[in-house]
Amino acid sequence: MLAPIVLFVYNRPEHARRTVEALQKNDLADKSDLIIFSDGPKGNGDIEKVNDVRSYLKTISGFKSVEIIERTENLGLAKSIINGVTEIVNKYGKIVVLEDDLVTSPYFLKYMNDSLEIYENDDKVISIHGYVYPVRGFLPDTFFLRGADCWGWGTWKRGWDLFERDGQKLLKELRRSKLEKFFDVGGYPYVKMLENQIIGLNDSWAIRWRASAFLNNKYTLYPGKSLVKNIGFDSSGANSGRNNYMDVELANHKIFIEFKQVKEDTKVMRKLIIYFFKLGLLIRFKGVLKKLNIL
Repeated sequence: MLAPIVLFVYNRPEHARRTVEALQKNDLADKSDLIIFSDGPKGNGDIEKVNDVRSYLKTISGFKSVEIIERTENLGLAKSIINGVTEIVNKYGKIVVLEDDLVTSPYFLKYMNDSLEIYENDDKVISIHGYVYPVRGFLPDTFFLRGADCWGWGTWKRGWDLFERDGQKLLKELRRSKLEKFFDVGGYPYVKMLENQIIGLNDSWAIRWRASAFLNNKYTLYPGKSLVKNIGFDSSGANSGRNNYMDVELANHKIFIEFKQVKEDTKVMRKLIIYFFKLGLLIRFKGVLKKLNIL
């Protein structure tokens, strides 16, 4: 059985359309169930765009089935995803998750479903991920990294059962285990993101998903060529500004998948550390230029 595709949308009709149209071009789309959670408007200013999205959703075809769940209230990004993923993965046992700003390669669903099947009974693997950061140099067809990610991913009930909603509990365990440095890959401020989630400065379910997987010493499978592209870095999303730091070219071929030993790929991790270190320098440098009114 193929994993159901669960798509979370809000008030970006053009982003949602591009996401769905890319999915429709995927191998296995016509054999897959698509379940869409449409969050309710925050206020009167969002009603028109939310309604525009919902009008579009009713025109979608090309899948085995399409189910639209319209929230009457606004749950917000984190609660919407946490509740929706929990509901569907408990019902179906596995899941593929997308948000409305993620465009996929035509080979995304094939990669996700094959990988979910191959590693279904391997307790070391918590999830399958479709996006890979634009690091330099050769990457293997697939590889494992400790933790979890959030741009086009899939998991099983056994994986999602490890998700910890309490950010304070996760932060306390990171500090008790003295893992903050390892959690912050290449100095990227993941710990700070978790701290900000705790005090309400962001609404991130993803940082808690990453920390939950990391602290349980679980691994995520990644493709060597990205099958997902984030089109939301245009200031339209809840947690995204305007930049192209993580832009990628989508894979134009199938990803070769074979069972491999579950352990972190140290060569890829070194590349990722360098990538995040340079990204941090770039972001800080641009921040200084903005303060000096040069940008």
